[in-house]
Amino acid sequence: MTHCRNQIAQIVVTAAEMRAIENRLFAAGMPVAALMEKVAGLLARRMIDQWEALGLAPAKIGVLVGPGHNGGDALVIARELYLQGYSVVVTQPLAKLKELTEAHAQYGKSLGIPWVSLEELLDSCKILIDGLFGFGLERSISGELAEQIDRINQSQILICSIDLPSGIHTDTGQVLGCAIRADYTFCLGLWKAACFQDSAVEYLGTVEWIDFGIPFADIDAILGQSSRCYRITKERAIAGLPLPRPLLSHKYKAGHLLLVCGSEEYAGSAILAGLGARASGVGMLSIAVPHRLKPLLVAQLPEALIIPCPETETGAIAELPDTLNYQKYQAIACGPGITRSAEPIIPTLLNLPIPAILDADGLNILASLGMSQLNQRSAPTILTPHTGEFKRLFPNIDPNIDRIKAVREASQQTGAIVLLKGARTAIGSPTGTVYLNPESTPALARGGSGDVLTGLLGGLVAQLPQAPEMATQTATWWHAQAGILAAQQRTALGVDAFHLTEYLSQIPLR
Repeated sequence: MTHCRNQIAQIVVTAAEMRAIENRLFAAGMPVAALMEKVAGLLARRMIDQWEALGLAPAKIGVLVGPGHNGGDALVIARELYLQGYSVVVTQPLAKLKELTEAHAQYGKSLGIPWVSLEELLDSCKILIDGLFGFGLERSISGELAEQIDRINQSQILICSIDLPSGIHTDTGQVLGCAIRADYTFCLGLWKAACFQDSAVEYLGTVEWIDFGIPFADIDAILGQSSRCYRITKERAIAGLPLPRPLLSHKYKAGHLLLVCGSEEYAGSAILAGLGARASGVGMLSIAVPHRLKPLLVAQLPEALIIPCPETETGAIAELPDTLNYQKYQAIACGPGITRSAEPIIPTLLNLPIPAILDADGLNILASLGMSQLNQRSAPTILTPHTGEFKRLFPNIDPNIDRIKAVREASQQTGAIVLLKGARTAIGSPTGTVYLNPESTPALARGGSGDVLTGLLGGLVAQLPQAPEMATQTATWWHAQAGILAAQQRTALGVDAFHLTEYLSQIPLR
């Protein structure tokens, strides 16, 4: 049973999928009112725990009630808190309520819970429970209601949103006119796609999943074999590591990565990518760099095999040596610091039957050459763009509207695994499946962080060439966790990429 709940904790759904799953529960005989009572009870207990941890448990609580079942959940929470002796007031911006929500409103009034104006609530309460709109909102919020939300956001009140902050689109995370900026969001039943969209991040606050016991069979019946979305958990990420290693392992059985990186202008990129690869545990590491960089790389990575390459006039790699035996590599990672002058090497690498990771100028060169050659590859390809690079690669797909949809389309178009970097990194698979990293840190917004990820990812793919999707999930999670730990122990103003590589070894991988 625990394994089943862990599986459910990884599933991410759209509004339509969540609605279909709930309707299946109701059709099977689960009363809507009973489910509302169960959900609200779980929420009330979790909110109380949170408030106690913050030292706010005795504070007066305001409840913002909307017309639908989200408002009904909020009213049941208000009732339970009131009956436990908490000071509670309710404000109801919209007059018309659904039948069940109206019944809870009538009962709350009969108990003596005060209905007040928003102004009175904001003046007297330290906590606000946002039950205005739940999942599935489509229309834009405007007029007087938008003005009220603006007043809430400008106040100093602590906001706890039920399921999603009101005004956030469930699937895209876009703001529908205006939206409540929550301090805490309690996502109900299943993770909603908006929780993993960059556009929603500043509205969600701390996000927590409330499991109210949806049977896995009901989820599976609705999602079936369709393109699913999964949240990358620690358990999922660690499962992708090549552990435990057999007792008779040796370096030639632990993968051999070829890194192609660096130039006179960006010598540090080669070092950072190499250090990221070192942290992956890869058995052998070869690094192809412009000839003049060999002494620098040998000094920083003495265990690596440094391959000096002919140079262009600008100090970039002009070509790869004819003596290279590509058959000995399990993966190739190319791009950090190569500059666009290294264009001739990209077609060579893409023609090889070896898993390939492209980053930075490797992606920019690919965009100028065209994407058609990716579909002709027999081996897996992994692209690791940030938003700007993604737009150059896929000018007809806008990642700013819906990152999940964007990576799915890009991956299916090209047959490549597409890792779209951001506050909530999204990974698209050619099968249509999308994997979502739930957390990161703005401290990683410094030059060189992506070079480290490329090396780490390359090292993992070299060890797991048969499972590139799993290696991509593991590298994404591991890289983000190292950034979070470094920010906690150093400074949230920014973690330099060199020190980031040191923190990779401090993340517990068990």
